[in-house]
Amino acid sequence: MATLLYRLGRGCFTRRGLVVAIWLLLLGLLGGAAAAFSGATSSEFRMPGTESQQAMNALQKQFPQATGATGTIVIAAPEGKKLTKSKVGPIVRQAAAIPGVLAAVDPFQAGSVSPDGRYALVQVQFADEVADITDAQRTAYTDIARDTQGLRVEVGGEVAQKFSHGGATEAVGVAVAAVVLLVTFGSLVAAGMTLLNALVGVGVGMAGLYALTGVVELNDASPVLALMLGLAVGIDYSLFITSRYRQFLLEGLDAREAAGRAIGTAGSAVVFAGATVVIALAGLSVVGIPFLTAMGLAAAATVAVAVLVALTLLPAVLAFAGNRVLPRTQRNGVAKHSAAKEVFGYRWGRVVTRLRLPILLAGVLALGALALPVTDMRLALPDAGTAAEDSAERQAYDLISEGFGPGFNGRLIAVVSGDDAQATQAAAQQTAGLIQGVEGVQAVVPAQFNQSGTTALVAIIPKAGPTDAATEDAVHAIRDKVADVQGADVALTGVTAVGIDISEKLADALPVYLLLVVGLSILLLMLVFRSVLVPVKAAAGFLLTVGATFGITTAVFQQGHLADLVGIDTPGPLISFLPIILIGILFGLAMDYEVFLVSRMREDFVHGDPPRQATVNGLGHNARVVTAAALIMIAVFAGFVITPDPIIKSIGFALAVGVFIDAFVVRMTLVPAVMSLLGRAAWWLPRPLDKALPNLDIEGEKLRRDLEEPEPRQVEYAGAGR
Repeated sequence: MATLLYRLGRGCFTRRGLVVAIWLLLLGLLGGAAAAFSGATSSEFRMPGTESQQAMNALQKQFPQATGATGTIVIAAPEGKKLTKSKVGPIVRQAAAIPGVLAAVDPFQAGSVSPDGRYALVQVQFADEVADITDAQRTAYTDIARDTQGLRVEVGGEVAQKFSHGGATEAVGVAVAAVVLLVTFGSLVAAGMTLLNALVGVGVGMAGLYALTGVVELNDASPVLALMLGLAVGIDYSLFITSRYRQFLLEGLDAREAAGRAIGTAGSAVVFAGATVVIALAGLSVVGIPFLTAMGLAAAATVAVAVLVALTLLPAVLAFAGNRVLPRTQRNGVAKHSAAKEVFGYRWGRVVTRLRLPILLAGVLALGALALPVTDMRLALPDAGTAAEDSAERQAYDLISEGFGPGFNGRLIAVVSGDDAQATQAAAQQTAGLIQGVEGVQAVVPAQFNQSGTTALVAIIPKAGPTDAATEDAVHAIRDKVADVQGADVALTGVTAVGIDISEKLADALPVYLLLVVGLSILLLMLVFRSVLVPVKAAAGFLLTVGATFGITTAVFQQGHLADLVGIDTPGPLISFLPIILIGILFGLAMDYEVFLVSRMREDFVHGDPPRQATVNGLGHNARVVTAAALIMIAVFAGFVITPDPIIKSIGFALAVGVFIDAFVVRMTLVPAVMSLLGRAAWWLPRPLDKALPNLDIEGEKLRRDLEEPEPRQVEYAGAGR
């Protein structure tokens, strides 16, 4: 692989104008396609095969008017006063007049007025689903809260929810990345070129992704996750290759040869690292959840583009930059080898290898302690109760809880369907009676029937909020109670039930996916390093990273420790798909750092260095680059913590913490400690496996041998011809 990439790098360097023109043309074409064909993303989460989703699908056929988007308008009179029909009536009529609204229910007729008469709920039913609600409809709905005649009016429900796509978050990460690159390279040209190269890749990937939204349904979080990951790996991959290019320039190679060798060596590691991220993210499809599959494939595609850009566009840009990627003091092409042993990486390597046992013990115990909160981890889909305090949906949520109790924010729906109207009516009455006696249920609303009378909706108000553990228990108890109802089928659904089903299915899939990823890491690293113990050690380190990251994220977002520092005013369960997304992404990034550090250790060991010295050399040569890469990733991910959206905030936080732990604690501390402890045994591989495994040549050993040969065969043939 190294030889093929070497030729690719030299070719792109030589045809730099053509390569740059192709990428800019592609960026322009995809940007135009995104502007012309992009569609709206969806805030819905669907789970085929679950009881709640099957009930929703059945309603679309049998009771279509009940499947559209819903809104809840909360009205509150001043303290000590009561609401009147004359004051509530105009609000109801204004809601009913919104285009696409099927009905706005008068709270006095529906009985949705609090016992003290101060609070009322107006239920608004739209004809279209949430994804089809237009901006004009949403604006008209939220404008209801403006002219309130002295009343407090808050609009909530699905229609009021708005997804934040960040804004300044990307700029924060890019700004920090630029500073880190400038400090690392000591050259404004090198830093700017690396950053620009990565931004082109992100632009191509995101433009292509948005162009597809016109024909493929994506969740709101998918583009942001793709942007977050594409930006981070794009900068890092360019950083790795540019660093190797500078090293070859300082060794006296001409620019074209340096570019070819940089792509052949560092580029091989980039291909492997990118492939692991892509495989792990694409592997999310095995879970069988459409929105998660779409998120994984969208992010994987952006990473794949970042790899292609690093391998092709970067050498072309390097050709334009020439030796200006070096600091002014080094542009004479002479490396300062005498000072190489004094860099921090070598000093840290000697400390770790000397104190390997205490460092290893302390590191494992510390990460194990950080993982303890995982035993209390709960998963759920986000609701308005975790939204920003100043958002419309959060204001409505809090006002409903104040006036009616938290359960009114998490209504459940029992769908009773049969072939005979009379039997369905009897089954609906029996269902309502059974549910009324379930612990955790506050009230049951009389059934509503479709025109044929064969389908009924029984609304259920739980006592606790949508993401409360008591509500989850109530859902299971209700399903057990109605399982034996005669004369009709009964299924429990609603946004709260859908969220519980999704969370449970994801929790069940998490161990399977983790096992898949760990097994994959062992196999891939066995191919790269031709060793048994190195992959096992890498997988164990990955598990420590994941456990500690989950523990810290649970402690902050669920238990509320230091929550103010990340802008969390209401702790709650973790987003249900966060753990599985985190495993997929951190796996790729962990293997990235593993390859860059351990490949140099193996290279020096193969060339005759003792195991301990080879370990020190691996840190000495690559600690600076890995540190810069990790800081850039942490900055990019941490930048998304400032967004008000709880999904993106938690993903950004978890990824930033995970990268910090994996890069600085596991890969740069525990890994060298273990490697020096194992010694020569680290590179043991049974002979049958050695013969069976292909040689990927990630370190470029074969490439170096080929380039250093003086081509004796051509001389022999010339002599034979005389």
